[in-house]
Amino acid sequence: MGFLRFLGDNKTWIGAGFLLSFLSSFGQTYFISIFSGEIRTAFDLTHAQWGSIYGIGTFSSAVVMIWAGGLSDIIRTRVLGAIVLGALACAVVFMSQLSSYLALPFAIFFLRFFGQGMAVHLSTVAMSRWFVAARGRALSIANLGYSLGEALLPMTMVALMGFYAWQTLWLGASVLILAMIPVLFLLLRHERTPQSMAEENSSLGMGGRHWTRKDTLRHPLFWFMMPAMIGPGAFFTAFFFQQVPFAAEKGWSHLELVKLFPIYSVSVVAANLVSGWALDKWGVGRLIPYFQLPLVVAFIVVGQAQDVTKIALALVLLGVVGGANSTLPNAFWAEFYGTRHLGAIKALATAIMVLGSAIGPAITGFGLGLEILLSTQFQYVAAYFACTSIAMMVGVLRFGRATPITR
Repeated sequence: MGFLRFLGDNKTWIGAGFLLSFLSSFGQTYFISIFSGEIRTAFDLTHAQWGSIYGIGTFSSAVVMIWAGGLSDIIRTRVLGAIVLGALACAVVFMSQLSSYLALPFAIFFLRFFGQGMAVHLSTVAMSRWFVAARGRALSIANLGYSLGEALLPMTMVALMGFYAWQTLWLGASVLILAMIPVLFLLLRHERTPQSMAEENSSLGMGGRHWTRKDTLRHPLFWFMMPAMIGPGAFFTAFFFQQVPFAAEKGWSHLELVKLFPIYSVSVVAANLVSGWALDKWGVGRLIPYFQLPLVVAFIVVGQAQDVTKIALALVLLGVVGGANSTLPNAFWAEFYGTRHLGAIKALATAIMVLGSAIGPAITGFGLGLEILLSTQFQYVAAYFACTSIAMMVGVLRFGRATPITR
């Protein structure tokens, strides 16, 4: 099936995934970090305090995700999606009305849980469950919603901050989210139930069976994969979260650094589409052990660069892995552990990813408090990703050979 025909035949379902992915932007680090300076000024917070608050809120959302993500196995996406988007809009309004730093961890919790957590979870679980042979393409197209938000929202918000208070911009975001709920219902007016999809269009995991979350936790491959699942969430988040002190440390203006970010966005989009095609052609088992190797080079460059233009190479490599990270890990759970209990299994993986995004800013903020330069910290991050790649290679080659889908 050609790409355009595939897109035309499945535009409503993929459009719903795209919409959920885009609206998750308002709970993502790249959006929240735009206002970091204003938030720290408003509540008189140090970098370490802000990083800790962000980590607490994000960690709490990861814990709740372990339970809540399983709801996608029993509730229709259009119903659960509407609830999630309505709650996300309320969280955005709550953020705009904060009057005390004591409420800030709760605001971060709701933004991260309903945005980064549940909205992304619903999008990826739906694409992984509704598509089997074309799972890679479906995931890659739906994930372009995230890329669109990442490309447009930071520049738009920074420009508007010259005319409006940051609280006003958050209120505007809530209006947009609410306006999209009827659109989600329209796109999924013919949606099938999770239970029917599990019976009619399921795919089996290793050993020719559907794995439960309990069984998955007992399997060694899960634990070999965990460091790699934590890493991108932790250290992509840390890099973008600490963009202001990082630029200052290097002696660059914040604007000089931000101007390069579209390079990352373009690389993510390209890698997203290419990885989706590659996934459908060769299977996730042949690709996933090696996909984080570019991060070793990326974080070495980030740490050692003295000229801001050299960050462009790092952003390309970050984008390549960021795009692949949108498709390969999501397909991994479906292909290796089956789709019948995918919501519960993927909820656990999402919780671990969200946990990583809590750890990254907290670690780097703590390091800054100890006067450890970000440049030094990122060298250690490069070593971390070398280790995650080795763990994935060993895990997949040793424990993941029994997958029923071969290419």
